[in-house]
Amino acid sequence: MAKITMYTTAYCPYCMRAEQLLASKGVSEINKIRIDTDPAEREAMMARTGRRTVPQIYIDERHIGGFDDLAALDRAGGLEALLSN
Repeated sequence: MAKITMYTTAYCPYCMRAEQLLASKGVSEINKIRIDTDPAEREAMMARTGRRTVPQIYIDERHIGGFDDLAALDRAGGLEALLSN
């Protein structure tokens, strides 16, 4: 199973939806990086992704983007292949 990393905050509905989608695909472990409790992590996320919003999701080292990007990848049939690596 691929390694999932997600930049997140405590009360982010899109983060929760991303977690639910990943769980429905069999993902049981997500490395969550809370940017609301650590300003340095927010800066690191923005430098790494070029984005300011959460969630920001990585599958292994591939930046997927936010929830909408993850859902679009799933609809296009590409999510399961990335997760199975």
